[in-house]
Amino acid sequence: MTTRRAFMLPPRATTTGQLLAEAAVWRGLDVRTLPGPPIPADLKGRAHLYGGERFAEAVASALDMALLDPPLDLLAALPEYFTGRHIELITLGQARQHRVPRFVKPAAGKLFPAGVRPDGAALPSDLPAELPVLSAEPVAFAEEYRLHILDGEVRAASRYAVFGVLDSAPLPLRHPALGFGAELVNHLATGLPSAVVVDVGILSDSGRFAVVEANEAWFSNAYAADAERVLDVVLRAAGPAHEMRNTDRLFVRSTSARSAGMPEL
Repeated sequence: MTTRRAFMLPPRATTTGQLLAEAAVWRGLDVRTLPGPPIPADLKGRAHLYGGERFAEAVASALDMALLDPPLDLLAALPEYFTGRHIELITLGQARQHRVPRFVKPAAGKLFPAGVRPDGAALPSDLPAELPVLSAEPVAFAEEYRLHILDGEVRAASRYAVFGVLDSAPLPLRHPALGFGAELVNHLATGLPSAVVVDVGILSDSGRFAVVEANEAWFSNAYAADAERVLDVVLRAAGPAHEMRNTDRLFVRSTSARSAGMPEL
């Protein structure tokens, strides 16, 4: 029986998934696209993955994997020096009481699109009131950058937007976004999982850097970042639970078995 590491992808292809698959093949991993159930039991203890929430949770539950997530209150707990705006962690029910424009997004996952709503009545009405959400003052970013962080250091980085329009480009080694990211990671210390993605940007009105959001590395677009370096972060962010570091236990997503098998993205 092989003990070669496996790297699993969902049936729906993405550009980042393809780039990571190529890097994984070059590294000697057993790359597999899983079209659906059953999930091969022989992969338990040697599997990593890249894919959306439903896919990742189903596979992780079946194969005893650990998926690392940033904490729900990460942005709300940061001082305004890093956020450039006031951010709250509240419930969807509380956000529905907004009477002024606010940027609202799920605190975890993508149950509804993030964006500025004119008031709380514009938020989805078919989701539970207790759903945690992040509510923030609306701001505009001149440029936005994605930082893939591993063991407290920026491992890979890319610009991904200019004035809200997708425009990816690699970052030079001494780009100021990297310095701001390093300062942020140093401030958070043990408040981040060992593998995570943090987006930062330049505020249009002040020209200062601010955190945009934090995301799970196991389903974040790589944009123009080096795929080999991104793969390093992804492998740590979604891998065998028995290899998980003690310091990452607080950041593991809870998963449960799905009786219907593995859903598509």
